Amino acid sequence: MDHSQEEYQQELDKVQDRDFAHNWISSSAFLFYLSLFCLLSFVFGSCYRLYNERYENTKPEKVTIQESTLYTPKYGTPKQ
Repeated sequence: MDHSQEEYQQELDKVQDRDFAHNWISSSAFLFYLSLFCLLSFVFGSCYRLYNERYENTKPEKVTIQESTLYTPKYGTPKQ
């Protein structure tokens, strides 16, 4: 009986060493590297998207500006 209890404890120790929830040192390192990878992926993806969607001289040729908003505004003649 004592031998089987000892084997059971050894097997339990092996399982707990490999278990994510019981070994907080390896789990915290895993979570740190996972969060670092996600952050870097997000930054790289954002930069890549901004680079691909950058402003590419697509402004219209002729922009109509209201004459009353010019530096020297032009006002229409009053209607009589």
